[in-house]
Amino acid sequence: MKPTALVHPTPPRNGRAWAFASALALLIGASFWSLDLQWAQFFSLEAARSMGRFLGEFFPPDTSPEFLRRVLQGTWETLAMSALGTLLAAAAGLALALPASRLHAGDAAHGRGPVRLLLNALRSVPELVWAALLLIAAGLGPFAGTLALAIHTAGVLGRLFAEAIENAPPGPGDALRAQGVGRLRVFLYATLPQVLPQLLSYTLYRWENNIRAAAVLGVVGAGGLGQLLQFHMGLFHMGKTATILAAMLLLVLCVDALSLAARRLLTR
Repeated sequence: MKPTALVHPTPPRNGRAWAFASALALLIGASFWSLDLQWAQFFSLEAARSMGRFLGEFFPPDTSPEFLRRVLQGTWETLAMSALGTLLAAAAGLALALPASRLHAGDAAHGRGPVRLLLNALRSVPELVWAALLLIAAGLGPFAGTLALAIHTAGVLGRLFAEAIENAPPGPGDALRAQGVGRLRVFLYATLPQVLPQLLSYTLYRWENNIRAAAVLGVVGAGGLGQLLQFHMGLFHMGKTATILAAMLLLVLCVDALSLAARRLLTR
C-alpha cells in the first residue's frame, strides 16, 4: 500500500489583506525615502568615537550622600505621581466607561458616541502637553504632573474598560434584568465581577507605563526624577545624570516586577 503524500493546505486568498499589506509596505518605503536618513554617517567611525567619548563622561556616577538623598526624594515623587495619577485615572476611566459602553443588546446607549469622543480627545494629547498646560494653573511641581498623568490615562483606561464591559458574557446580566433588577445593580453584581480581573490588569499595566511617563514629565518642571535630570543634564553634570538614570532604571524594574507578580496573582 503506497503511502499518501501529505497535502499542505494553502492559506486562503484575501484581497483586502494583500491590499493593506501592499499599502503598508509602500508607506514604509516612502517614509525611508522622505526622511533622508543618514545611515552612513550614523554608523561611521567618527560617530562611534563621539558616542564613546560622550558615554565615558557618565563615569563615575555621583554617589555623594547629599546627592543620593535628593535622588531618593525625586524617586519617591516619581513613584507617588505615577501611583496617584493611575488611581485617579482608573476611577475616572470606570466612570466614563459606563456611558461609553452598550451594556446589553437592547441598550440604546445614547451617550456612547459623545463619551467615546471625549475619551479619544483625552488620550490623543500626550502627557507632556497636558503637563505644560496644567503648569499654568497648578504651578511647578508634582501636582501638575500627577494631573497630567491622570487625564491622559483616564482616556486610555476608559476606552479599555468600555471594551471589556461590552465584551462581558451577557448571561448573568440578562438573568438579573429578567427579574426586574435595576441597571446599576446588574452592573455591580453581574458585569463587574466578570470583568474586574481584566480591569485590574489594565490598570497595573498602565501604572508601569506611567512610571516611565512620570520620569519624563519632570523635564517640563513637573517634579520627580525628570526635573532633576533636566537640570543636571542641562548643566552637563554627567556624573549626576548617570546616577539619576540608574535610579530611573531601578524604579522601572521594581515596578515592572511588582506589577507582573500582581497580574499573575489576579489570573490564578
